[in-house]
Amino acid sequence: MSNKLEQLKTMTTVVADTGDLDAIAAWRPQDATTNPSLLLKAVESAAYQPMVDKAIAAAKRQAGASSGRLGLATDILAVLAGGEILRLIPGVVSTEVDARLSFDTIGTLSRARRMVALYDQQGIDTQRVLIKIAATWEGIKAAEQLEKEGIRCNLTLLFSFAQAVACAQAGVTLISPFVGRIMDWHLADSGRDSFSASEDPGVLSVARIYNYYKTNDFNTAVMGASFRNIGQIEMLAGCDRLTISPVLMQALQNETGVLECKLSPEDARSKDKRIHMDEKQFRWDSNNDAMATEKLADGIRLFAADQLKLEARIRQRAEAIG
Repeated sequence: MSNKLEQLKTMTTVVADTGDLDAIAAWRPQDATTNPSLLLKAVESAAYQPMVDKAIAAAKRQAGASSGRLGLATDILAVLAGGEILRLIPGVVSTEVDARLSFDTIGTLSRARRMVALYDQQGIDTQRVLIKIAATWEGIKAAEQLEKEGIRCNLTLLFSFAQAVACAQAGVTLISPFVGRIMDWHLADSGRDSFSASEDPGVLSVARIYNYYKTNDFNTAVMGASFRNIGQIEMLAGCDRLTISPVLMQALQNETGVLECKLSPEDARSKDKRIHMDEKQFRWDSNNDAMATEKLADGIRLFAADQLKLEARIRQRAEAIG
């Protein structure tokens, strides 16, 4: 019998939740996804140093001494990393827009278009790139426009059903609901030490979204993210995509039992009828979901902090090489 990772690959697209080139080469996932936190870890490796230097030099040529040079350098680095990742995988890579633009539709549009242009300059097929944007109302509206322009989007930091409804309505390519962070909040709120996999709030949230999408014929793909254990992954086997860290991929590879398919379009039965989500309803539903409100704000702050740290590393390197 094949191990559970190989069984999972027969029913779900497995995505590497890492920017580590060695790990991606070792695990050979279909797709990969990055964010500022993962890039921050990756730049510590020797494999990334030539890319950092190349990004600094390119930003200096394009922006000169302008105040936007540092932000351009981080975008170029993200694109260079994405290009290296795409050489190792057959599918797509997700590249994230600066989290500080999470409430700025115009700013998000500008940054997303710049990233796509940078990929194009590298000779990379831009249909192999997903632009990651936080699933705020402003981010969702930016993604709606980008999708109309042919720029495919991955809406991240998704914690609520309201966010999922709005994303599907906007026609985004992919959403990334955060299973583990949802569970974290409910553990802290309830005072419990754990949830069984079948009652895990993060698992139940993703299953509800998946069933709503399939029952109502939305094309937006669901990619479960932010897993804390393999039990959560097993309960979502069959989901369109699952983005999994190398540590948990190893744990799945070590398991040899039968992996049951839990989600499928054929078996999807949603109790949620198709909903029209306008801005007022979105903000009201979000306001009434304490978990989603807190975790979205927390996630944006964490990604923004890591973006600042990444920029600081690039600034230090730029000063060192002159």
